[in-house]
Amino acid sequence: MAKTPPESTKTSLHNRLAEHARTHWLALTAVDVRYHGVFAYVDGRLADGTTLPLFRLRYGGYANQWGFAIYLASKDGYEDSYLPSGHTVGTAEEALDCACGLYLDNSVT
Repeated sequence: MAKTPPESTKTSLHNRLAEHARTHWLALTAVDVRYHGVFAYVDGRLADGTTLPLFRLRYGGYANQWGFAIYLASKDGYEDSYLPSGHTVGTAEEALDCACGLYLDNSVT
Protein backbone atom coordinates (compact mmCIF):
# COMPACT_ATOMS: atom_id res chain seq x y z
CA MET A 1 0.00 0.00 0.00
CA ALA A 2 1.28 3.46 -0.87
CA LYS A 3 2.37 5.86 1.81
CA THR A 4 1.15 9.41 2.07
CA PRO A 5 2.61 11.74 -0.56
CA PRO A 6 5.84 13.48 0.42
CA GLU A 7 5.75 17.26 0.91
CA SER A 8 7.53 17.81 -2.41
CA THR A 9 4.76 15.90 -4.22
CA LYS A 10 2.07 17.87 -2.37
CA THR A 11 3.67 21.16 -3.37
CA SER A 12 4.14 20.01 -6.96
CA LEU A 13 0.54 18.79 -7.19
CA HIS A 14 -0.90 22.07 -5.99
CA ASN A 15 1.32 24.14 -8.29
CA ARG A 16 0.50 21.98 -11.33
CA LEU A 17 -3.25 22.12 -10.69
CA ALA A 18 -3.21 25.87 -10.03
CA GLU A 19 -1.28 26.55 -13.25
CA HIS A 20 -3.51 24.27 -15.31
CA ALA A 21 -6.64 25.90 -13.90
CA ARG A 22 -5.24 29.38 -14.68
CA THR A 23 -4.63 28.48 -18.32
CA HIS A 24 -7.58 26.16 -19.01
CA TRP A 25 -10.46 26.83 -16.61
CA LEU A 26 -11.14 30.55 -16.38
CA ALA A 27 -14.17 30.15 -14.09
CA LEU A 28 -11.86 28.93 -11.31
CA THR A 29 -10.18 31.63 -9.26
CA ALA A 30 -8.29 29.07 -7.17
CA VAL A 31 -7.76 25.37 -6.67
CA ASP A 32 -7.60 24.06 -3.12
CA VAL A 33 -6.03 20.72 -2.22
CA ARG A 34 -6.34 19.05 1.17
CA TYR A 35 -4.92 15.69 2.21
CA HIS A 36 -6.06 12.75 4.26
CA GLY A 37 -3.68 9.79 4.14
CA VAL A 38 -3.13 8.69 0.53
CA PHE A 39 -5.96 10.93 -0.71
CA ALA A 40 -5.81 14.46 -2.10
CA TYR A 41 -9.20 16.20 -2.22
CA VAL A 42 -9.44 18.92 -4.85
CA ASP A 43 -11.93 21.80 -4.74
CA GLY A 44 -12.34 24.69 -7.13
CA ARG A 45 -13.21 28.22 -6.06
CA LEU A 46 -15.37 30.50 -8.20
CA ALA A 47 -15.28 34.30 -8.38
CA ASP A 48 -18.39 34.61 -6.19
CA GLY A 49 -16.65 32.67 -3.41
CA THR A 50 -18.44 29.37 -4.05
CA THR A 51 -16.34 26.29 -3.40
CA LEU A 52 -17.02 23.26 -5.60
CA PRO A 53 -15.79 19.82 -4.58
CA LEU A 54 -14.36 18.41 -7.82
CA PHE A 55 -12.50 15.15 -7.34
CA ARG A 56 -10.27 13.00 -5.17
CA LEU A 57 -6.87 11.66 -6.14
CA ARG A 58 -5.26 8.54 -4.67
CA TYR A 59 -1.49 8.60 -4.33
CA GLY A 60 0.07 5.39 -5.54
CA GLY A 61 3.73 6.25 -5.11
CA TYR A 62 4.25 8.35 -8.25
CA ALA A 63 3.89 12.13 -8.47
CA ASN A 64 2.58 11.97 -12.05
CA GLN A 65 0.07 9.11 -11.77
CA TRP A 66 -2.96 9.31 -9.48
CA GLY A 67 -6.08 7.23 -9.00
CA PHE A 68 -9.20 9.24 -9.86
CA ALA A 69 -12.57 9.56 -8.13
CA ILE A 70 -15.15 12.16 -9.20
CA TYR A 71 -17.24 14.06 -6.68
CA LEU A 72 -20.94 13.26 -7.00
CA ALA A 73 -23.27 15.82 -5.44
CA SER A 74 -26.09 13.25 -5.55
CA LYS A 75 -24.08 11.06 -3.13
CA ASP A 76 -22.27 13.92 -1.40
CA GLY A 77 -19.18 11.82 -1.88
CA TYR A 78 -16.55 10.49 -4.23
CA GLU A 79 -16.78 7.54 -6.60
CA ASP A 80 -13.87 5.86 -8.33
CA SER A 81 -14.21 6.76 -11.99
CA TYR A 82 -12.63 6.51 -15.41
CA LEU A 83 -10.83 9.40 -17.03
CA PRO A 84 -11.68 10.27 -20.65
CA SER A 85 -8.61 8.20 -21.63
CA GLY A 86 -10.45 5.12 -20.36
CA HIS A 87 -8.03 4.63 -17.47
CA THR A 88 -8.68 4.96 -13.74
CA VAL A 89 -5.17 6.36 -13.22
CA GLY A 90 -3.71 9.45 -14.86
CA THR A 91 -2.24 12.88 -14.31
CA ALA A 92 -3.75 15.44 -11.98
CA GLU A 93 -4.33 17.70 -14.98
CA GLU A 94 -6.40 14.99 -16.70
CA ALA A 95 -8.49 14.69 -13.55
CA LEU A 96 -9.00 18.46 -13.39
CA ASP A 97 -10.05 18.58 -17.03
CA CYS A 98 -12.49 15.70 -16.53
CA ALA A 99 -14.15 17.20 -13.46
CA CYS A 100 -14.25 20.75 -14.82
CA GLY A 101 -15.60 19.48 -18.12
CA LEU A 102 -18.54 18.10 -16.17
CA TYR A 103 -19.10 20.99 -13.77
CA LEU A 104 -17.97 24.13 -15.63
CA ASP A 105 -18.78 25.49 -19.05
CA ASN A 106 -15.94 27.83 -19.95
CA SER A 107 -12.67 26.30 -20.98
CA VAL A 108 -9.94 27.85 -23.08
CA THR A 109 -8.60 24.45 -24.16
